[in-house]
Amino acid sequence: MANLMRNAMAYFGFAEEDEQYDDAVQERETEPQRQHVSAPQPVRVDEHAESSRPAPVTPIARGPKAVPTPSAGDMNEILTVHPKAYNQDAQLIAENFRNGIPVIMNLSQAEDADARRLIDFASGLTQGLYGKIERVTSRVFLLSPEHVNVHGDTRSEDNAKDGSFFA
Repeated sequence: MANLMRNAMAYFGFAEEDEQYDDAVQERETEPQRQHVSAPQPVRVDEHAESSRPAPVTPIARGPKAVPTPSAGDMNEILTVHPKAYNQDAQLIAENFRNGIPVIMNLSQAEDADARRLIDFASGLTQGLYGKIERVTSRVFLLSPEHVNVHGDTRSEDNAKDGSFFA
């Protein structure tokens, strides 16, 4: 049973193949021919020897290059979105934020479930693109790209007490 497992492991490349078969063939070739005929011994050919050279690699074309973010002095636009449904407005928010445009999301007209999904989406978006998400009011959020600095009142005590975006 161990020999069967060893052979299976060698076949799949998990273990080294035994060299005893090749050694037996070499010994027979060097010995003088005997008079009696015996059954031929199996000869194992190393199948991995041919595949040891690297396979040819085809270069893959890169996707679209990242859009260079403008410097803080070049910013001249802020997008305000009043999303009503997640499916309609998430792509608009993402495309503009990815292009370096700050986005204000006013979720006052969105249902609670859609508003939560949009906040989760915006949180992931800002995290992935090194931006920031800040609550302006209870249902209005500012998504600012990496190159945009936001200055104003920071009420850290009030934010810590809320504990939720929907307080």
